[in-house]
Amino acid sequence: MAYTIAVAGKGGTGKTTISGLIVDYLSKLGKGPVLAVDADANSNLNEVLGVEVEATLGELREEIAKGQEDIPAGMAKQEYAEFKFSEALAEMDGYDLLVMGRDQGQGCYCFVNGLLQTQIMKYAGRYAYMVVDNEAGMEHISRGILPQVDVILLVSDCSTRGIQAVGRIKELIGSLGLKYKKLGLVVNLAPSGELAEGIKAEIKKHGLELIAVIPRDEAVYSYDSAGRPLVQLPQDSAVKKAVAGLMKYILD
Repeated sequence: MAYTIAVAGKGGTGKTTISGLIVDYLSKLGKGPVLAVDADANSNLNEVLGVEVEATLGELREEIAKGQEDIPAGMAKQEYAEFKFSEALAEMDGYDLLVMGRDQGQGCYCFVNGLLQTQIMKYAGRYAYMVVDNEAGMEHISRGILPQVDVILLVSDCSTRGIQAVGRIKELIGSLGLKYKKLGLVVNLAPSGELAEGIKAEIKKHGLELIAVIPRDEAVYSYDSAGRPLVQLPQDSAVKKAVAGLMKYILD
């Protein structure tokens, strides 16, 4: 099975940016093949990576469910569905991207979650690494959607609420009895790469292991504003250098 890195935390903390830069780091280091999984219904990992997504699992499922696809003669509906779902895998240089998305129904999107689980199980053995950008919280891990998790990165911004949120996620992981090799806190968007004493105290209070502090980088805002993929940031950018340091922890 692929060595799985799951990135989790509350929304707006930069989980997707970190996930994308990890994928970029692994692929450029020749650690591939890498499977990047955008498991957030509000998908935008492709924008960080600079990949145009033609279809998501949710969209394909919706088309098939509504009978918008003509099934070729002699092909069973399930067989055709599997064929169509393969279109959600975008193949790039050094990595592939699988995007969950969601259907157009309201409320629970359990069916798409199950579909994602099936596709991950089908693909996971073909890759050396799998990087999963989770939605806020730990739903995909707690529901058993991921076959295994080797590293869990809990991402927070420099706020007390952010640290409290990942503290609760850590408690959830413990209550579920999830097995992993490494679990650590990544604090993102730190002014000048420094943490206030109050934030350090909050981290200690929740028993979190701080493994990386990623500074606020104006280049990220500049690239985002211009619609440029963040993987195109120069290697000496503050964010990329910090992620490279994080990868030493992950790969050690």
